[in-house]
Amino acid sequence: MLTPRADGAIVSAIAVPLPVMAPRLQGEVLPDGVVDLSLWGVGRLGRVRFAPLGGPYAYGPNRVVGRDGGVYVAQSAPVMLIRGGATARVFPARRCARWHDISAEDAAPKWTGTPSGRVMGLPWGVLQIEQRGQDLLLSVGVDRDEAARGMALSGAQIVAEADAYARRCDLLPDADPVLRTMVIQGVHAALSSIREDETGAFAGLAAGQAYSSPARTYYRDGYWTIQPLLTLSPDAVREQIRLLARGVRPDGEAPSGVILSGRAQSKAWRAFREHPDRYKEHHLRPEDWWSDHFDSPLFFILMLGDYIRETGDAAEAERHWSAVAAIVERYFRYAGPDGLPLKPRHDRDWADNVYREGLVAYDLGLWVGAMDVVATLGAKLDPALARRARDAAAQARRTIDGLLWSEAHQGYADYATPDGFVEDHLVLDSLTLARYDAVPEDKALRLLRSMERTLESRHNAGQPYGDWGVLCAYPPFKRVRDIRAKTAFAFRYHNGSDWPYLDGLYAEERLRRGLGGARYPLTRWWEYCLEQGWAGPVEYYAPPFGRGSLLQGWSGLPAAIVLKYGADAVNGASARKEVA
Repeated sequence: MLTPRADGAIVSAIAVPLPVMAPRLQGEVLPDGVVDLSLWGVGRLGRVRFAPLGGPYAYGPNRVVGRDGGVYVAQSAPVMLIRGGATARVFPARRCARWHDISAEDAAPKWTGTPSGRVMGLPWGVLQIEQRGQDLLLSVGVDRDEAARGMALSGAQIVAEADAYARRCDLLPDADPVLRTMVIQGVHAALSSIREDETGAFAGLAAGQAYSSPARTYYRDGYWTIQPLLTLSPDAVREQIRLLARGVRPDGEAPSGVILSGRAQSKAWRAFREHPDRYKEHHLRPEDWWSDHFDSPLFFILMLGDYIRETGDAAEAERHWSAVAAIVERYFRYAGPDGLPLKPRHDRDWADNVYREGLVAYDLGLWVGAMDVVATLGAKLDPALARRARDAAAQARRTIDGLLWSEAHQGYADYATPDGFVEDHLVLDSLTLARYDAVPEDKALRLLRSMERTLESRHNAGQPYGDWGVLCAYPPFKRVRDIRAKTAFAFRYHNGSDWPYLDGLYAEERLRRGLGGARYPLTRWWEYCLEQGWAGPVEYYAPPFGRGSLLQGWSGLPAAIVLKYGADAVNGASARKEVA
């Protein structure tokens, strides 16, 4: 449906949804005449219908160009230009989010005129509309002043900003069309995750389009999203660390994410959260999005370590050391008889539809990586804690292999519970063990070769959907009582979908060991997106079940891996010879 073009555009004869994310404005555009508009921290503002643009269409980051016009999004202000999109009709949002409890009377818009347009005011935000010849301008804001700042830009300025942003994303211009467009869109997913408040201050890394109501930023999503940003926008990484530090509790607990909503949306969320029949048991504090996630504190330490290693800004370690120390002590309290932290039976880590318990390979890999960071950063700041962390990492490296290696599957068990149950299928997230060198190198190589045979769909005849990407898990989970919701279905969500960020993790572990065969996991997911008409990196997908969120920040990880290792390495010899 979408075809990658040599100049970096992806083209289609028919209109497909274009996900839009800029520092403030976000939404979805159909060039055949519809745009849905929202504002970060504020929520949904409404839908606008405009005169359709003719196809064919060429899509790029926050931009689509048709036969007789185009859609362009500014970066310096929350304003969009639809060139050739005359005659707008507005359908105001009924509420800022689906959970917003407000009467129709209280949500009624208030319209006022301007010298060249009109303004729609809602209790939570503003939409301003102007028609300038054949140009339709749509500007949004938390108030009239912010919306007016968008309208201060000319059409030429908006187009220039949109073009400059597209060039910023085009970091591999000499690559073939599939690889070039994947990198463009992956860099766009990462850069567009950087959000701002109405003053222009940093307001978190958004996870993706579907994770903005309430506005929030995550520890784990943020960690993978920062990988390209460590070089593209290190200041944003520093500010993300400082923001996430606010969510770390004195005892080292951290939620899945930190809520960042503005005043009106926060008030609406607070009313929803405090309702006795709602989600308060998950969100224990007003600023928490899903409290007490087992992996979040470890990602905080890993993010801090990556940032300091890349920038040399060691002052951030001293700034956050009390939080780091609290986190380490928390995981020491989780230690079992082998010294490894045991995860309680709950669904609060990345696999949030799975009740993983006990020794969880994914979490143990993060633990070893975090202990290495503490040992390095603490050498001067806290030598005693650094020694304990170094000893804990060394002990983990001595014991994990013997406890979790499955000779039958030639890989590491997903988890082993205290009652003796072992879920020993292959899971891509167990590659945290390889990423942080927590297991012997010969076993890491055997694991990667086993994943090639079993998780790359092109080699797995046991799954019924052909060649569609890399499964995150196979075979499906054995114990029904350990899974819920979307993951209860084989090949869906954590039970076998393709997650582009995990594809990037898998590809990098192949590349840094010289195995080859990295192009398939780095590009097959993107080819599938193009085949389906998804104009941007998705969160996850599987053939029978569709996709997750559009423009997912951590799905920029494959682009980061390509930029780190280069196109020649990515296109190097396939490892197929090693499958047999």
